[in-house]
Amino acid sequence: MTGKPTERAGYHHGDLPAALTSAAIELLDERGMEQVTVREVARRAGVSPGAPFRHFADRQALLTAVADRILADFAEWQIGMVAGAEGSVMRAFGLGFVRFAIRHPRRFELIKTRVFGDSQPAELHQRLSDIERAFTDIIIADQKAGVLRPGDPATVGLAGQAVVYGLSQMIVDGYLPPDRAELLAEQVLDTFGTGIANSPGSTGP
Repeated sequence: MTGKPTERAGYHHGDLPAALTSAAIELLDERGMEQVTVREVARRAGVSPGAPFRHFADRQALLTAVADRILADFAEWQIGMVAGAEGSVMRAFGLGFVRFAIRHPRRFELIKTRVFGDSQPAELHQRLSDIERAFTDIIIADQKAGVLRPGDPATVGLAGQAVVYGLSQMIVDGYLPPDRAELLAEQVLDTFGTGIANSPGSTGP
């Protein structure tokens, strides 16, 4: 015996990138992004330390692939959240974003570094474009249904993203109590949906 890990059957036929990505997500959930190393991911996947570099140039490339996989899962999650939603579909989408962060805080932290930074990896452009298009379609549909007031969908979308991203970050940072985070998120989204400014001519309380 050489003492080196034996590569699992099937990985030579195109399955190794998926296996490495799955192992990286497992490690991410357990220990956080900083503890995701190529060596440990390879060990968990049952391959030699050098095997991942046949598919990923470096650790950052592996993390980008992980982000792409998480975004795909997030898109599926959001489809389930908005399916059959009563009232505002945008609210359901926003609540889905927050719930995802509550359940997967370390995945949220990784996505934040790839999506909400000053640059986005080219490998994620198509995935992010698809999510953005779906979000815009939701806003337009809510506007046509009279659930949302008329306005530039891009501006409405940015406002919504600011709310749900801020809520998610506050939850992940521990600023909001975990046991009440989801209820508080619902209340904030309802407040956002109603609007906090008095309508013209209102005298207020």
